[in-house]
Amino acid sequence: MDNTQFFYRNIPFTRKDGQIALVDLFQPENITPLDGWLGTVVSLADGFHTIQQMIDYMGSQYSSPPEKLEETLHSVITRLIEGEIIQVSQRVTTLPYYLSAPIEELDSERAQKSAQDEGDTLSKNFDGGFLQ
Repeated sequence: MDNTQFFYRNIPFTRKDGQIALVDLFQPENITPLDGWLGTVVSLADGFHTIQQMIDYMGSQYSSPPEKLEETLHSVITRLIEGEIIQVSQRVTTLPYYLSAPIEELDSERAQKSAQDEGDTLSKNFDGGFLQ
């Protein structure tokens, strides 16, 4: 995996009670909770940071980083890419409003309009199947 690539999310997320989950903007009660590593990567996938920056950041969260931190994060990123939850790019990617922050920090009407303007079909990725 090319650590110089930028990574960004394709699906809105929520951060409630310390739990990160994917969320449907049009049916906010419809959530798919994410395991720790998956949720962390999704929440950090802002399009402005490289995979290497994320690895460095995650390593700094430990007094002694896990031995296979980079390998683990590459595996998580691969799963999220396969599930069409995140993408990678050779350049910075500015996210549309509805993906820019957890939904609880967004104006819901503006977020829904942003998603509609983008022509996004949020439900296409929302079956949670990638987690199985």
